[in-house]
Amino acid sequence: MTERILYGICGVCILLCLACCLGTILYYRRELRRFSRALQTYEQTGFLGDEDCKEEMESKLLSQLFRVLRRSSLEREKAGKEKGEIASLLSDLSHQLKTPLANILLNTEILKEEKLTKEEQKVFLKRNQEQAEKMQWLMKNLVKASRLEQGILTFESHPAPLGETIAKSINGVYAQAREKDIELEAGPFTECFPVHNPKWTAEAMGNILENAVKYSPAGSTVKIEVRPLEMYVQVNIRDQGPGIPERDFNKIFQRFYRGSQVEQEEGTGLGLYLAQLILQKEKGYITVSSREGQGSCFSLFLLKDQMS
Repeated sequence: MTERILYGICGVCILLCLACCLGTILYYRRELRRFSRALQTYEQTGFLGDEDCKEEMESKLLSQLFRVLRRSSLEREKAGKEKGEIASLLSDLSHQLKTPLANILLNTEILKEEKLTKEEQKVFLKRNQEQAEKMQWLMKNLVKASRLEQGILTFESHPAPLGETIAKSINGVYAQAREKDIELEAGPFTECFPVHNPKWTAEAMGNILENAVKYSPAGSTVKIEVRPLEMYVQVNIRDQGPGIPERDFNKIFQRFYRGSQVEQEEGTGLGLYLAQLILQKEKGYITVSSREGQGSCFSLFLLKDQMS
């Protein structure tokens, strides 16, 4: 009787062990099938379809493999995005360099003619120099903008006197304004110390002032006004140019965009794009208000020093 009980207990234990083994085998077969599906999805699309797989896996090895694949998937996605950005940049650059290159080639062909006088040769040589300088400026600023976008190029912002920054930006366009008899008028304001980088902010303001001078009629006035706000210091740059259609307000900050009303003027469409990038790096921003035929006002918002 006792032996029968022992045999029965042993039999039950064996059955339980077999059931546990079978359950474990079935469980891991199911997990392996799930992981295999994730691998197939990744192989076909470059992405992992089963988002809950990682959390539910108890196998340390499978979890580690899943993390590696997840990282690889993100890196692949990032590489694809960067590849698209590079292709777009090269396309834009090719388009922008086409005209100055064609002009240089044309001028060079004309210079080969023996009938040109010394004065005529100087004219075409000067034109070539201007086109080469335009290409150099374009390349330099495009690289600068790209490095700012990618975070490769960085700069420190700190409380600094705004008056000096404005003066520096005015000095950069003074010669062009004088040629067109345009007055650069900076209204009186109490000196303040917003958080910015004087060198970079002067460049951003200079880009906007350069556009204002370029597109405003001779003998007009470009005004610079400063308004302290609660969180920001607002710098307004007003011109008397042709104005900007409201539909173009967002487009003008895009790389290489130029409105139809200013196509007759020389330009690249990089100035506002770069200015916006600089202000964003300083945790500020730029807005525009304008009416066609009534000029434009670009407003730069620089973060106030919260410790003052």
